[in-house]
Amino acid sequence: MLLDDYSSPFEPDFHLTRLSRRALAVLGREWLLHGHLQDRVGMPQVMAFATREQMQDIAIVEWMAASAIYSPRTQRALNFEPGTVATILKNIQLDIGAPHHFMDFRCRVHDDEHGEFWLAHCGALMDVEPMGEEFVQGMCHDIEDPTFDATAAMSHPQAQIRPLHRPPRTPADRHPHCHWTVTINHDAEPVAPHPNAAIVARSKIASIDLEMPAGNAEPGGWADYSGDFDPDFELEDLSHRALVVALQEVAVQSHLLFRCYLLAVAQAFGEDKATAAAPGVFTGLAGLTAQRLVPAMKIGGDGADAVAKLLQVHPMFWPHTYVKTSVDVLDDDRVRFALLPCPALDEDDDYTWFAQLGGDGDRALDAIVQAVNPRAVCHAVATAGAERLAFEAIIERDAEPAREAPEIGLAKFSSGASFVFTPRRPVRV
Repeated sequence: MLLDDYSSPFEPDFHLTRLSRRALAVLGREWLLHGHLQDRVGMPQVMAFATREQMQDIAIVEWMAASAIYSPRTQRALNFEPGTVATILKNIQLDIGAPHHFMDFRCRVHDDEHGEFWLAHCGALMDVEPMGEEFVQGMCHDIEDPTFDATAAMSHPQAQIRPLHRPPRTPADRHPHCHWTVTINHDAEPVAPHPNAAIVARSKIASIDLEMPAGNAEPGGWADYSGDFDPDFELEDLSHRALVVALQEVAVQSHLLFRCYLLAVAQAFGEDKATAAAPGVFTGLAGLTAQRLVPAMKIGGDGADAVAKLLQVHPMFWPHTYVKTSVDVLDDDRVRFALLPCPALDEDDDYTWFAQLGGDGDRALDAIVQAVNPRAVCHAVATAGAERLAFEAIIERDAEPAREAPEIGLAKFSSGASFVFTPRRPVRV
């Protein structure tokens, strides 16, 4: 029987295929939000040594390069062809830049070359408006103009996304928050991918294959997104197999975005700055996502069983074709967690979540396990067999509870940290 959550006992061989469609949809929304919230930790790291304008430049380069890789991947994975406005809008519906409900994109296709979208709710705007008009202008104008077109260009190089209205809002409560047209303009200069896309394309994550289930473990839903564009698309529309594939692609998107972030920081400010920023982003995002996954997947208890289950559903350790791990419960208070030989550990640079494990990056593992129990701590241990890195998460029952990592507090600046997803409909039959 498939799992509707992970409140059941720990399964050593757990895989996404063990979850029901309903549970996969819940987890998928959390993983989309996880990717989106990366910049809530990453950009403040840049602001520590750069100006607001320089931070915006990093965001532009990061998203332009990442979307050039992951947008075509998503099209291939869910079998929808490039070339039309419908493809552009389908990509948006499956993009970590537009996590469902938190970034509530509402879309309309007029024909193959014309469409529009508006945001009934923009969580990013809710985060940025209190920071002042300069930051709103930076996000909604300076960053969105090039990144929207770069993403659309992966469906058609002459696609243009243009505002009908956008923040700063006048009046201050204007709704919808913004409204944009999507047009394929055959007279427009084609948009070329950012040069960093070619660099990132050489990484192992850019071309990683996914585990493709042989069939559906549960009936119902679309086998892919090759059919008509659905303005009310939800993850519940997809079949079990399609959801397993889509979630793996969402995890790939997050890996690519982090890679593009570190590459952009290194190019602008040097490798030392990228190396210094990485553990903080890893810790803040890993910890916040872990705190959200515990209730989302109904992981109860504060012992080793719960710690192990959380490690298994965390998006930073997916897809398994890229990040191969083993998780074993040793006793009520100890979990052994290891990274096995895998492409993530064999990249030609340090632009991964895992490059600093065994050093400052270990704080991120603490942040994850402390979402279950603040007395849990990860210790590096000797590897065995094929293991490349090994850790024990130990719950020290008599220890003082650990203070929350400051980077998690930074991530909680975003309203996304406490955003509650409400399923809008049951799974499609």
